[in-house]
Amino acid sequence: MSTLTEGTIPTQGGGAPLVITSGPNVLQRNRWWILRVLVLPVHILVFTVLSFIMVRSMPGDPVLNLLGQNYTPEGYAELQTQLGLDGSLWNQFQNYLGQLLTLDLGNSIATGRPVLTELSERLPQTLELAGLGLFFAVVASTVAALFAVLRPANVVSRAVRVYARTAGALPEYVVAIAALFFCYAVLHVVPAPVGRLDPALPPPTTVTGFPLLDTVLQGYWQATASMLGHLVLPVVVMVIAHSALLTRMLLAGLDEAVDNPQTRFRIASGAKRSAVVVSMLRRAAPPAVTTTGTLFGYLLGGAVVIESLFGLSGLGGYAVDAVSSSDVMAMQGFLLVIATLSLLVFLAVDLVNMSVDPRRRPGLGGSSS
Repeated sequence: MSTLTEGTIPTQGGGAPLVITSGPNVLQRNRWWILRVLVLPVHILVFTVLSFIMVRSMPGDPVLNLLGQNYTPEGYAELQTQLGLDGSLWNQFQNYLGQLLTLDLGNSIATGRPVLTELSERLPQTLELAGLGLFFAVVASTVAALFAVLRPANVVSRAVRVYARTAGALPEYVVAIAALFFCYAVLHVVPAPVGRLDPALPPPTTVTGFPLLDTVLQGYWQATASMLGHLVLPVVVMVIAHSALLTRMLLAGLDEAVDNPQTRFRIASGAKRSAVVVSMLRRAAPPAVTTTGTLFGYLLGGAVVIESLFGLSGLGGYAVDAVSSSDVMAMQGFLLVIATLSLLVFLAVDLVNMSVDPRRRPGLGGSSS
C-alpha cells in the first residue's frame, strides 16, 4: 500500500496542479495516548503537594505522642530530627520530594519500618479484594442490564431498573452490617469475620503477595476454599453497594443502542443475535468504562470499612492505624499510593474509551461500528 508524500501533480490541459500533502506523522497519530501518559507525573506531583500540606496540617504532634511522659526539650529536638520533622515546612517538603525520587516513602513513625515495605505487604491484599469486587460487579451489572433491555416486560427486568435508580443510595457499611447480621449472626451460613483464613490453617507461603492467588499457585486447596468462604460475603457486599451505578449507566447506553439505526440494520441484514448484542455493548461501553474506573476508586476507598468490619488485613487497617497514631509518614505514603493507583486506573479508562470509540481521540474522527 503506497503512502502519500508532499508534492504536486501536474494536470493535463494546463489546469492547476493537484497538491498532495503528507498524512499525520507517528507522533500526531499517537498523541491521543502519549499526552495522557506524559501528564501523569504532573498529576501525581500536584497530589503529592496537596497530600503533604493536608497531612502536616492535621492536629496532633507525632513527636509528643512517641515521647509521652518521657518528654524533655532535648529529647523532643533529637527525636524530631530523627523523624525528619525539624526545620521549616518547605525544607521538610524538599526532603520528602528528594526521597520520592528514589522511591523512598520514609519510615513509619509508629513501627520504624520503611513505609514502602509495609505498603507493599498490604497493597496486594487490598487490590485482590477490590479486584474481585470490581470483576463481579461488572459481570453482574452487564448481565442484569442486558437482561433488562432484551426482556423489558419481565418482572426481573423491572426490578433491575428499580435497583439501578438506587445508585449511591446504599451505603457500603450499612449493607455490610446487615449482611453480617443475617448471614453470620442469624443464619450462620458464612464463617466468622476474623480474617481471610481459618485460624486453624497455616498461612500460605508468600509468592505474589496476593493471598488467594498464592494458595492456588501452591495447590493449597484447603486454604483456597477457606479464603473463598471468608471473601464471598465482603465481595457480595461490594457488588450490592456499588453495582447500581454501573447498571444505570449500562441501561442508559443500551436503551439508546437498541433503537440505533445500526442495530436495526444489523437485525434486518440477518446478523447473529450475539453480533447484535456485541455491537450494542460496544456503543454503550464508553460511559460504562468511565464508571468502572470510578467504581474502582470507590472500592479502594471503601476498603477501610470492609476490611475493618470483616477483620481483613490490608491498606484499610493500615490507614486507620496511621491516623490513630498520628503517623504522618504512613498517612502520606498511603494517600500517595491510593492516588497513584486511581490515576493509573483513570488513564487506563481513557485509553480504553478512545480505543473502543476513536471519535473520542483529540484531533481524530471516526465512526463506531
